[in-house]
Amino acid sequence: MKTIVDLRSDTVTHPSPEMREAMAKAEVGDDVFGEDPTVNRLEELAANMTGKQAALFVASGSMGNLVSLLAHCNREHEVILGSKSHIHIHEQGGVASLGGIHTKVVKTQMDGTLDIEEIESSINEEDIHCARTKLICLENTWYGRVLPTSYMQEVREVADQHGLSIHLDGARLFNAAIALNVPASAITQHVDSVQFCLSKGLASPVGSMVCGTEEFIAKARRARKLVGGGWRQAGVLAACGIVSLKSMVERLAEDHANAQLLADLCSKIDGIEVQHVETNMCFLGSKIPGVSTRRLELALNEAGLLCFGEAVGIRCVTHYGIEAEQIKRAAEIVASVAQQLRNQTKVSV
Repeated sequence: MKTIVDLRSDTVTHPSPEMREAMAKAEVGDDVFGEDPTVNRLEELAANMTGKQAALFVASGSMGNLVSLLAHCNREHEVILGSKSHIHIHEQGGVASLGGIHTKVVKTQMDGTLDIEEIESSINEEDIHCARTKLICLENTWYGRVLPTSYMQEVREVADQHGLSIHLDGARLFNAAIALNVPASAITQHVDSVQFCLSKGLASPVGSMVCGTEEFIAKARRARKLVGGGWRQAGVLAACGIVSLKSMVERLAEDHANAQLLADLCSKIDGIEVQHVETNMCFLGSKIPGVSTRRLELALNEAGLLCFGEAVGIRCVTHYGIEAEQIKRAAEIVASVAQQLRNQTKVSV
């Protein structure tokens, strides 16, 4: 029987035994009325950990980003965001189609940053011909890359000079915090709002958090209802989120170590290119003559290493439930596939 190692995403995690027990025991109420005590505890915990006044429990990261931008902006407004950002590429253009918000795209650098000068030059002056620039969006982590707090501060200074707000798509915020060895609040202090996922490395089955001022969260709560995101007895899910924030943050370091282990093992394989690892993502590429990275990806999936291609390479994501032994097995699959592809290309030549 083929051994499958699933490194497609940290969204494939299953709830921990502690989460399942917490779900069974969760106190619940109608959250639309603000009466679910477990949701309320989760929101208070998330706000405290990000250094914000308030928080909102939402169904997904995409919903979190959408309601955040709807809360920040009106239909006359424009947001500045990265060309390779999740909001721009992977959220169906929801801010435009649902919010009527114009987007101005700045090139995403290979380290995940947006050039400071390009951000500043993209800000519209007051002009009846132009949309009013209202918001800058950043992403941390981006394809596993971590934005330094010094960079976050630079963007904050630009925003303050021009009277703009900053929203952070922090889907993997706590991976960034672990990599930088700082509390999450050291990152989020530089932004007005943040969205982070409970259902990625933190291993909850469902959910994300939006954090900001009380006034901002009140607006985001209205926007959540607008897009059909009002919870009822959501405490059974919020209970998992509480476990995530109390028990699953520090263990992210294990995922980072496993990603580095995979990179170290694969870097020794002839014909395999490995990118630098900062958090829980390792990207592979093909250096085998005549073999594209796409062909390598398909062969790895067929052999039992589940992964998928991104613009920067074949993404392998470590997560809860993946141990060092499975990482070693993944590297064995890469080595075997690389050997087969090398042999095939030799024969074809």
